[in-house]
Amino acid sequence: MADQTSDSTSPMALVSASSPKKENTNPVDSKLTELSESRAELLNRIQNLKQDLQSWRGKLDTQVQVYREELSGLKKTLNLEVEQLREEFKDLKTTLNQQQDDVSASLKSLGLQDNSKDSEGQVDKKSEATEEKMEAGLSDENAKEAEH
Repeated sequence: MADQTSDSTSPMALVSASSPKKENTNPVDSKLTELSESRAELLNRIQNLKQDLQSWRGKLDTQVQVYREELSGLKKTLNLEVEQLREEFKDLKTTLNQQQDDVSASLKSLGLQDNSKDSEGQVDKKSEATEEKMEAGLSDENAKEAEH
């Protein structure tokens, strides 16, 4: 009988040998199940993050478009106002030149000498320089906006 307990082919030995394998597979199966659940949770989180990112991008794109439209409208308004100011300056320059001519004519008719010819040239040069500066500034602004 001592031979039976030491024999590895005995039914008792087979049962005891198969039991540890089943016990080993149960922790592996539970670990696999746990990993599968964890994987599913992570995939779900990733999917939610992707959706959040897509939503955020859409909102950001919409906001950028709104800002671009606002800036475009402001640019148009500013350009109109600058053009209006240019016209007003031209009108003012014409009016000032006409008044200066009238004063010169009045002085000549009174027989007084007209020294305003020299100052008229200076006024014209100053107004031309001012106009050139304004145009250069607008050209720079338009070039900057064209880059954007």
